[in-house]
Parts: sequence; C-alpha cells; structure tokens
Amino acid sequence: MTMRVGLLKRILSCPPPSPAISFRCSSSSSITPEATRLLKVGDVLRESRRFSESDVARYSEVTGDRNPVHLDADFARRIAGFDGGRVVHGMLVASLFPSVIASHFPGAVYVAQTLKFKLPVYIEDEVVAEVQATHVRENKKRYIVKFSTKCFVDKESLVLDGEAMAILPTLVLNK
Repeated sequence: MTMRVGLLKRILSCPPPSPAISFRCSSSSSITPEATRLLKVGDVLRESRRFSESDVARYSEVTGDRNPVHLDADFARRIAGFDGGRVVHGMLVASLFPSVIASHFPGAVYVAQTLKFKLPVYIEDEVVAEVQATHVRENKKRYIVKFSTKCFVDKESLVLDGEAMAILPTLVLNK
C-alpha cells in the first residue's frame, strides 16, 4: 500500500507535458526533460549528397532515360553546351526531397511536388536539399504539410525550386 502511495505521489508531482517537451519521472522522483521537437511552420530540414557516375548510370538504367547529356561528357559539353560535362538527371536530384521528409517522418506519404529546374547539377557536385514547412494542417489524426523545396550547389546557387505536400503520421521529428 505504501509503495502505491509513493508511486502515486511521484506521478502527481510530475508537471503535465507540453506539446514541445515531455517529462519523465524517474524512481527518485527527479524530473528529466526530454526534448521532443515538433515540426512547425518555418522549420527547415536539410540533406546533402554528391551524385556519382554510378548513381547516374543506375538511374538511367532504371528509368530508361538515356539522354546523352547524362551519359556522354563530350556530347554534354560540345553539343548541349554544358561546360561542366555530364549532367545529373533532374528527377534524381529532386528525389532528395522525399528522402529528407521520410528520414524525419517515417511513414510519411508524399502526395505532390512541383519543380522548376534553374541550373544544371553536374556529377560530383555537392547538392544541398532543403525543405521548409510553410503550412501545417491536422486532418483525421494525421498532418498535411506543405513544404517549400530547394536544392543548392556551392551553398548558394539555386538549382532546383518547388513545393511539395506530404501527409505525416506525426509532427515529431525523428532526427
């Protein structure tokens, strides 16, 4: 009986959790905050990647997109005018956006994407993909989130711009 009363006292001494921070009471009755980050409008999530010759070749094989600007450096330079040589498929670069979202929200369903290709991405360029939450709405215990989507090379050159929409099972950031 005294053990139950002691447990009840510890439970009652814990403050109620806020949406952004949850608390855990230990057996010694001290309170340890465990930060739980929730996605909110304005939050930016990033991922960087370098696409290799092998990535481009595999993507070309899977999709059937064998445009020589992706596979032949001489053709890309001389005929197509891409001074940097072979160009990474734009849709391969755009695949970073669902990767960023899914890595932070397992179970997310990607439902829409608009894209504007601004500049070429060349093999071995470091690409930084950035998604920024612009609108969050709850719907049937899930969250519909609109994101601004951008890719940069050299940390400042915008190569890809657009918007995405995803249905998230939670707003709790996994990473």
